Amino acid sequence: MNLSATPDGNTENKSRLDYDAIIIGAGVAGLYQLYCLRKLGLKVRTFEAGSGVGGTWYWNRYPGARFDSESWTYGYSFSQELLDEWDWKENFSSQPENERYLNFVADKFELREHIQFNSTVVSAHYHDGAHSWEVTLDNGSRYVARFLITAIGILSAPTMPTIPGISSFKGESFHTYHWPKKEVDFSGKRVGIIGTGATAVQAVQEIAKNVGHLSIFQRNPNWCAPLKNSEISEEEMCSIRSRYSEIFARCRETPGCYIHSADPRKTLETPPDQRLEFWEELYESPGFGIWQGNFVDMLTDREANRAASDFIASKIRQRVNDPVVAEKLIPKNHGFGTRRVPLETQYYEVFNQKNVELVDINETPIRTITTDGIRTSEREYECDIVIYATGFDAITGSFDRIDIRGIDGVKLKDVWHDGPQTYLGILVESFPNMLMAMGPHSGLGNYTRTAEYSVEWITGLIQYAGAHGLTRFTATNQGVKEWTDYVLGLGKDLLMNEIGSWMTGVNKNVKGKHAPRIMRYSGGHPAFRKHCDAIAAEGYSSLAWAGLPQDHGE
Repeated sequence: MNLSATPDGNTENKSRLDYDAIIIGAGVAGLYQLYCLRKLGLKVRTFEAGSGVGGTWYWNRYPGARFDSESWTYGYSFSQELLDEWDWKENFSSQPENERYLNFVADKFELREHIQFNSTVVSAHYHDGAHSWEVTLDNGSRYVARFLITAIGILSAPTMPTIPGISSFKGESFHTYHWPKKEVDFSGKRVGIIGTGATAVQAVQEIAKNVGHLSIFQRNPNWCAPLKNSEISEEEMCSIRSRYSEIFARCRETPGCYIHSADPRKTLETPPDQRLEFWEELYESPGFGIWQGNFVDMLTDREANRAASDFIASKIRQRVNDPVVAEKLIPKNHGFGTRRVPLETQYYEVFNQKNVELVDINETPIRTITTDGIRTSEREYECDIVIYATGFDAITGSFDRIDIRGIDGVKLKDVWHDGPQTYLGILVESFPNMLMAMGPHSGLGNYTRTAEYSVEWITGLIQYAGAHGLTRFTATNQGVKEWTDYVLGLGKDLLMNEIGSWMTGVNKNVKGKHAPRIMRYSGGHPAFRKHCDAIAAEGYSSLAWAGLPQDHGE
C-alpha cells in the first residue's frame, strides 16, 4: 500500500510527505496503531513525549498503581504468540509489570525503531491543498503526513491545583502523573497528599505502610470497593491461557468489555434478604463486579442507587474505627457507581493508624503551600514531601494542550468549546484525515479491549482509502450532528452523567470545566461496534471523500 510518502527533510512549505501517517502517543492504543499501520506497509512515525513506551503505564509510577481490570482481560488479544508467551503474575497487575509488558510488545513486534521518544507534539495543522497534516514538535522540527492519528489517552493531561505558593515548598513535591523514576523513601517522613480520587486511594494504602506521618487532604470522598488481588500460579496461568478465546468473547458481550455484566434483576423488586446476600457476595469478589455486575437499575434508578450506596456506607462504618472520620469518608454528593469506583486494598484501615490524619478542606480550606508544608485556614501541616493527586483534565484535555487546526485554520479547542462534537468518537468535521483512537464520544470501558477495536476501525478506514486511491476523508456536518445528538440522548438517563467527575469532563482546576458534560458513548460497546461496523460495511459512504488533484505534484 503506497500513499506516496517521500521524506525530503524539514524544508519550508513542504509539498511532499515525510510519512503516510503520524501517530501521537506510544501507549496502549498508539503501539497497536503503529503495529497495524506497519502491517499495511505504510511509512509511519510515532511521536512520544516520554522516554519510553507505555503511556499511562510509563508515566504513573506512584506506589500502588495497578490495573483495576483483570490483567488477563486487559492485555492485547491480537497475537496468539503474545498470548502464549506472556505470563501475568497477579490478577490485577502493578505498574512495573505493566510497563514491562508494553516494552515486551514493542520489542517483540519491532515497533521501537518507528518511535521518536522525548518528542512532544505542540501543534498539528491541516493543509487542504495537499491533503496532509504538518506536525510541529517542541524542538521546532516539523513533519508532514497524509494521516494524523491521536492516541493521546483519556487521562494524560494532569492538572495541578490552583493553590498559591506551590513553587515555594523546599521539600520534595510532585504530581502523581510525574512521579520520579527513582524510588521515593517515605520511612519516617512527614507526607501530605492532596486529593482522595482513585490515584490517591492506590497511593495512600502503600505510602501509609512505612510513613512517619501522613496528612490526607480531602475535598470530596469517593465510594471505594475491595480489589481482592491475588497472585497467579503457573497452573492458573495455564488455565487462563487455555481460556483466552472464551475470556475475550465474554468481554465482547458486556457493555464495558469487562468480564462483569449487570444482573437482570431490579434492586427494589428483589427481596431484602436476597439483595443483601447478593451485595455481600459482590463486595467479597475481586474487581469491578460490584460496579459493573450490580442490579440492572443501580445506575439509572435513584432509589436503587440510594440502597446500594447505603450498603457501601455501612461497610465504611464497619472498617473505620472513628465514626466521625468514617462519616467524612462517605460521599454525600453522589451515589455509588456514579463515578468510576476506585478499587482498594485496606484503604479504609489506613485511617485507623495513629500516624494518619484526614483533613477535610471543606471545613478548613487550604490557603497556601509554604516553604515547610501546607497551610489551611486552621493551621500549618509541616511536610517533608507534598504529593498532588489532583487528577486530570480528562478526555478532551490532552487535545486542548496541542494546537490542532483544521480547514481554514479552525481550532479544535474552539469547535469543542461547548463540549466535544464527533462522528463515532473518531472523526471531527473540518479536520480531514485526523482520526482519534479512543476519542470523546467513543465506546470507553476496559481500555485495551475498547482501544483494539478503535484502532482496527481506523486501520480499516485508511486501508479503504489507499485501495480506492482516495487521499482525503472527513466527517460531514450531518454525520457529526446526528452522532453527537445520539450520544447525548443515550447518556441522559444515566445518573453518572449528572455528576461532576473526570468521566463528565469536570475539573475544578481548569477554567470553564465545572459543569458535567456527556463525554462518552453510553449505549454499551456491543452496540457501539454494531453501529461502526455497519458504516464500514457500506463503504464509509457517510463520510465526504476526495482524491488529490492530479496537478499537485505528488
